[in-house]
Amino acid sequence: MKKVALITGSSRGIGRAEARKLAEDGYAVCINYIERKDKAEELVAELTEKGYEAMCFRADVSKSEEVNAMVKAVEEKLGHVTLLVNNAGIAKQCLFQDMTEEYWQHMFGVNLNGAFNTIQAVLPNMLHEHAGCIINTSSIWGMHGGSCEVAYCSTKHAIIGLTRALAQELAPTHIRVNCVAPGVINTDMVQVLGEETLEMLAEETPVGRLGKPEDIAAVVSFLASDAAEFITGQVITSDGGFMK
Repeated sequence: MKKVALITGSSRGIGRAEARKLAEDGYAVCINYIERKDKAEELVAELTEKGYEAMCFRADVSKSEEVNAMVKAVEEKLGHVTLLVNNAGIAKQCLFQDMTEEYWQHMFGVNLNGAFNTIQAVLPNMLHEHAGCIINTSSIWGMHGGSCEVAYCSTKHAIIGLTRALAQELAPTHIRVNCVAPGVINTDMVQVLGEETLEMLAEETPVGRLGKPEDIAAVVSFLASDAAEFITGQVITSDGGFMK
C-alpha cells in the first residue's frame, strides 16, 4: 500500500520538520496551511527537488467542509491517507477571568475540533483497509496544566482523552492511535515569551536546551513506523526531562 501522510499545520515549526522527516521515510506528504502559503509552497518545492512526492493545501481544520475538501484533493493527487498527523494548533496566554466565550470556542475549534474533523475525514478508508495510523499532538501542559493557559491546557488534555479512547475503539481494525506531548520547542509559537524567559526555560531543562522541531519529528517518525506496530493509545512525552 502506498504511504501517504497528511500533516496539519505543517508549513512551519514542528509540522514542517515532520513533513520533511516523513518524506524521507518514504511518504507522499500533504502540507496543510492556513496563512503561510509561501512557506508551504517553498517546502513542497524543496521536497520535490529532492525527489519526494508532495503537495500543499489551504484548509482551516476547524471547518469540516474545508477539511473534507483537503482530504478529497489528497486522495485524488497522492492516494488515500494512511498516516494522519494532527499537528495544527494555536496557543495564547490569558487569565481565566478575562477569557471570553469567543476565545474559548476558537481555541477548542482549532485544537480539538480540528482533530475531530480530520480523523472523521480519513477514517472511512482506514476502516475499509483495516490499516492506518493516527498521531495527535498534545503538550506537557495538557498533562500538567499551566497558569494563564486554561483554555490551551484543556484542549490538549482533551486530545489525550481522544487518543486513548479512540485507540481502544480502533484497535480491532488494526488502526493505531497515539499522541506526542512536546515540551518547550523552539518555534515561532514560543518566541512571544521573550529571550530571557526562553533562556530560563532552557536552563531548567535537564538536557540543557530547548527542544527542536526535529526532536518531535523523530518521535512521530517512530510512532508511524513498523517498529511501533504494537504501540497504541500511548502519550509519548518529548521534553528533555523538563517535567519531573
